[in-house]
Amino acid sequence: MAKGVLLDLTKCIGCGSCTVACKLWNETKFDEKKPAVGDAPKLTSENWTVVKRCEAATASQPVWRFVKEQCLHCEHPACASACFSKALQKTPEGPVVYYPHLCVGCRYCMVACPFNVPKYQWEKALPLVTKCQMCSTRLAQGEAPACVAVCPTGVMKFGDRQALLQEAKTTIQQNSNYVKTIYGEKEVGGTAWMYISDIPFQELGFKTGLTTKALPEYTHGGFLQYTPLIAVGWGAILSGLYLYTKRRKENAETKQKAETEKHDRSLKS
Repeated sequence: MAKGVLLDLTKCIGCGSCTVACKLWNETKFDEKKPAVGDAPKLTSENWTVVKRCEAATASQPVWRFVKEQCLHCEHPACASACFSKALQKTPEGPVVYYPHLCVGCRYCMVACPFNVPKYQWEKALPLVTKCQMCSTRLAQGEAPACVAVCPTGVMKFGDRQALLQEAKTTIQQNSNYVKTIYGEKEVGGTAWMYISDIPFQELGFKTGLTTKALPEYTHGGFLQYTPLIAVGWGAILSGLYLYTKRRKENAETKQKAETEKHDRSLKS
């Protein structure tokens, strides 16, 4: 049965323990110039999860809320659908896992993702795509993701997605403080990571108004079915350009050598 994580944003205090656990488990770097916690943190090739501080208005007074962001691990991931090399794959357990040895660097996944999650290692000579893996190796051993395991206030709960979804519905029905929406229940066909909140999601920076239809249903009947052909065609073009450039270089070197030899002969005579 597919796993998921339910986040209750009313419980988050913005401590950032989850971001530290993520970096330690995945061995990603700390970057003081790009903090993972604050007013405007960004997902990067080193920040696979961030905690954003938001000020929201209530009927009585302004309040602070803290929003943890990471890959949502869609039930029907557009990134995996767009990846013709199968470097991104949805596992039966729930995570959408990236396999770097299969990646060709096309970055179609970055374009396809509706949440702008995958990031590229632009600064590296041999760059890879990076994103939250939902600690798939921990899940394989029956353990919760590292970020979930260290949360001191119980913001996140790990378990079977359908059971968590039912729990979320019960919570928001029984408590009038919660908005009557579960973010991730239906967005783009549903996601493994789901949120409940007492503040409307659009006020917390969530992408709202998304289709409830799985994105691959749109794309597979359209242009993404042609991505293998595009890749092969682009490879042929690059190969042709390489051979053309190499031939021109060889011809130029041959011509230069002939002119040098002619010049040397003229000097001798």
